[in-house]
Amino acid sequence: MKLIKGDIVQIIAGKDKGKQGKIMKVDPKNGKILVEGINMIKKHRKSKKQGEKGETVSLPRFFDISNAMIFCPSCSRPARVGYKKENDRKVRYCKKCKAPIEK
Repeated sequence: MKLIKGDIVQIIAGKDKGKQGKIMKVDPKNGKILVEGINMIKKHRKSKKQGEKGETVSLPRFFDISNAMIFCPSCSRPARVGYKKENDRKVRYCKKCKAPIEK
């Protein structure tokens, strides 16, 4: 899993194609991510107390990780991620501009 919580990603497929957002949760077992403001659904909530009205709430949903690419801050475009060792540390880097990607 090359994307982690806190990364800025750009959506490359689906109804939100071209939008950017920050990863809130990652589900590595199923290969899905949750990005704020992306893949929003409307959920109807029942009233909690008598006399209150129910409401419609927009919530983000998980979607497949293959529909998003990490957004490289140095070259300002979506890019693939590679790994290399620097000082006994595993560092992610942008495959287009070779700049390291920090969280």
